[in-house]
Amino acid sequence: MSMKLYLQLVLLVFLLTSCGGDPETTQPTVEDISEAVYASGFVKSRNQYQVFPVVSGIVEEILVTEGDTVKQGEPMMRISNEAARLNTENARLAAEYASVSANAEKLAELQEAIDLARSRMQNDSLLLARQRNLWAEQIGTRVELEQRELAYKNSVTAYRSAQLRYRDLKKQLDFAARQSQKNLQISQTMRDDYTVKSETTGKVYSVLREEGELVSPQIPLAVVGDAEEFILELQVDEYDIARIKPGQQVLLNLDSYRGQVLEGRITKINPAMNERTRSFTVEAEFVTQPDALYPNLTTEANIIIQAKKNALTIPREYLVDGGYVLKDKDERVPVKTGLKDYQKVEIVDGLSKDDVIVKP
Repeated sequence: MSMKLYLQLVLLVFLLTSCGGDPETTQPTVEDISEAVYASGFVKSRNQYQVFPVVSGIVEEILVTEGDTVKQGEPMMRISNEAARLNTENARLAAEYASVSANAEKLAELQEAIDLARSRMQNDSLLLARQRNLWAEQIGTRVELEQRELAYKNSVTAYRSAQLRYRDLKKQLDFAARQSQKNLQISQTMRDDYTVKSETTGKVYSVLREEGELVSPQIPLAVVGDAEEFILELQVDEYDIARIKPGQQVLLNLDSYRGQVLEGRITKINPAMNERTRSFTVEAEFVTQPDALYPNLTTEANIIIQAKKNALTIPREYLVDGGYVLKDKDERVPVKTGLKDYQKVEIVDGLSKDDVIVKP
């Protein structure tokens, strides 16, 4: 017998044996079942954000490294800009020049003019009173009395004019001093923009630039977030988002903790859909958290939509056309299904736990 004929006979015997074998069967089992929605995502530090500069320039000094803890308002980097420093110095010189104390001599000069005008007014007032007394006794002339009255009026006008000039100068000096101080504050604020500070208290997870690099407000410099508290950012398909609600349980796996099932809870559903991926961003918090977590760890999660205890279930591969099972090779029995997971399906009506069904 040739080798080819022998192989054909062996294959024929195998096929006949397979066709004549008993079909695979099972019975419904009573167990807990839950229906879940799959989601993928990653771990984020709570309040995690990218640090951006307010101004453009060259990184002059980096004051933190990865892993450092920073407080709110603590400097992280300094950006070099000589023009900002010179503007601040120029504003400081202008403020010093315009200060009231620097112009005290001008005020003192006008104060002396006021004192002199007051003395002249008092002297002219005495002369006018004396001339009036003489005129009452028919001594002197009418012209002399009128001259004294005119001199007194002129001295009163001069005195008031000196007071007005003093008040105007003081007002101008006060305005100039306040304006120069504001310009100095604006300049100092603009210079402070060249010092990049932390917006929150947390940990520096990444420093993205090096000294000497040119940066702008569109370039992130670092990543900062909470040092202890982490959240999950999950992506849920648009077909499943209507079934997701805050408070639902999340069972998840992290690549860094393979084989370990962690528990979380849905806390927030962002209402805007990502048009590119056709998915929604859902946030969850850890109920059980591993000892060490880091931002951007990938995760796969099952969001529990419904759960039922002591449900009658069969393997999903035994379900035919979504609503039938086989009690033998040809008998199709209609059934009513309930919850489904990736392996099991709940049978609400049509089967009992004693029935035997055939795998299609």
